[in-house]
Amino acid sequence: MRISAKGRYGLAAMACLAHSYASGKPVTIISISEHLGISKIYLEQVFSLLKRAKLVTSLKGAQGGYQLARRPSEISTYDILSAIELSLMEPTAQSVEEKAPHLEAAIKETVYDPLDKAIQDTLSSVTLDKILLVEEQENNALMYYI
Repeated sequence: MRISAKGRYGLAAMACLAHSYASGKPVTIISISEHLGISKIYLEQVFSLLKRAKLVTSLKGAQGGYQLARRPSEISTYDILSAIELSLMEPTAQSVEEKAPHLEAAIKETVYDPLDKAIQDTLSSVTLDKILLVEEQENNALMYYI
């Protein structure tokens, strides 16, 4: 499985929104762009896809920006990546179907289907709040006390 830059940026941007979820204040694309070092234009494309998937809401005006549509514990990495990645769970192409259909079916059943399920289960089990928890632990691990 390969996650595109757009998918990776989408995960990072959604984590930024999760940070500000409790405050209830919308976050601008410009502030996310500056914080993460990602092009504003590129983030606008990402947020368009996230909004279409109803993962974020937007508020217009001077105090506008984006907010998570649900609590961070209710948004999984699978939700985010499947909104952004067009071929996240694309079916594996058949390789020997014509000459060896039974072998093709056996490979699909024993390799490809379980792999797809494991990927989907893993991505579904990781939510934004879990990402924030690990980030906080990583941040605390780097603190030095004198």
